[in-house]
Amino acid sequence: METQTDAEYECGFLEDAVEDGRVAYEASVREQYAEDASPHAGRLPDAVVWPASTEEVAAVLSAANDREIPVTPWSGGSGLEGNAIPASGGIVLTTADLDQISVSPDDLHATVGAGVVYDDLNEHLAQHGLRFAPGISSGDIATLGGMVATNASGFNAVRYGETRNHVRRLEVVTADGRIVECGRDVVKTSAGYSLKDLIIGSEGTLGVVTEVTVGLVGVPEHRRAALVTFPSREDASRAVSDAIGSALVPGAIEFMDRMSIRMLNAYHDDLEFEEQPTLLIELHANNDGIEEDLAFAKLICEDHGMESWTAAAEENIDDIWQARRDKYWATTSYREEWEVALVGDVVVPISNYPDIVQEVSDAGEDLDLTVSCVGHAGDGNLHYTPLVDPDDEEMVARAHELNERVVSKALELGGSATGEHGVGIGKRKFMAEEHGVALDLMRSIKDTLDPKGILNPGKVIPEPSPE
Repeated sequence: METQTDAEYECGFLEDAVEDGRVAYEASVREQYAEDASPHAGRLPDAVVWPASTEEVAAVLSAANDREIPVTPWSGGSGLEGNAIPASGGIVLTTADLDQISVSPDDLHATVGAGVVYDDLNEHLAQHGLRFAPGISSGDIATLGGMVATNASGFNAVRYGETRNHVRRLEVVTADGRIVECGRDVVKTSAGYSLKDLIIGSEGTLGVVTEVTVGLVGVPEHRRAALVTFPSREDASRAVSDAIGSALVPGAIEFMDRMSIRMLNAYHDDLEFEEQPTLLIELHANNDGIEEDLAFAKLICEDHGMESWTAAAEENIDDIWQARRDKYWATTSYREEWEVALVGDVVVPISNYPDIVQEVSDAGEDLDLTVSCVGHAGDGNLHYTPLVDPDDEEMVARAHELNERVVSKALELGGSATGEHGVGIGKRKFMAEEHGVALDLMRSIKDTLDPKGILNPGKVIPEPSPE
């Protein structure tokens, strides 16, 4: 006769909350959910559960809340700040099977399950000439639930905004198992507190998102893109600031420093990008005015000393973007047996973009680190990836020192510790500096919605100081 493990005994109620076969206690399964894509240390959950409906999510949370067992929501596992690591053990609740899609083309919105993958949604929407626009680099993994949890955004945020700007309604399950509708399937409403905006970016600490209604935009008729090189990163970043300040509304403006270009060239045998600070500028339009906008963008770049302007044929634009999406893998393969210590993520007012780019460079030189930068420059977002020998503890510590230095500079410049990756585990230490007294209000909200503290504990809100 098989003996029951401690985890099976403690979490055995899950068998009554979901259909047969939707709970796993085996170590081999639990290990798959112990870590996410971040460098933060993982922790083995006691059980993994796959609800097939919102009602099953509610049953799991209600029973877990009664027993005060932690529940960590899990979407695609692509988080970079430890957002989905079950820091207190307990239950991992994956929304993977909440994958329904319903499109209303006439209303320009779609209602989808939290487990729907971003790229899969846009592939489905393409038949209607529509898309969900934030444009994230991990779109082949990230789900709508995860995007809502972290208020994700990406390449196209400069024109179309972040996830928050597109969410019309959320279906959310609270810690005690209540199913709540937040928002309406309309473009705007002034009726009461905006609970959906409270949930967006809360990383599963206030409730579990099960369904999302998002606004859609048309696929642009025309796209134009150019790769532009500059003599220095300062010239490139000032060109970005000037372009945005001139009321040019690009589809995307990406910044890549010399080291990033060098890594991409080494990773792709067929690439020969100039190893100079580079902007990838993309414009969208449904009329011929796009050519005038492209010419205007070129003039701005010329004013900032551009060295080359290479316009991309429309059929080649996606290939260039794929190269940009490969930046992380290009970094990891650049030096054998070295690893990316962290993926930095800060955002600053656009006029301060040159300053934050310079800070990364200065910190890298001061700390003797190989670090590269890319960024969604059009909205002031910068990512940086220091490479380290993982066996060299002192070098790893220097990489984290670089991160703290850059985040502190971003806050000093009036920016934020995270532009799109969320707080998770890694950015909790900066919340007090960024939010001050408002952090006490956040704790009050958390205590009201999750009084027993079962929802994704150890994330977003730091512990109160002893003082």
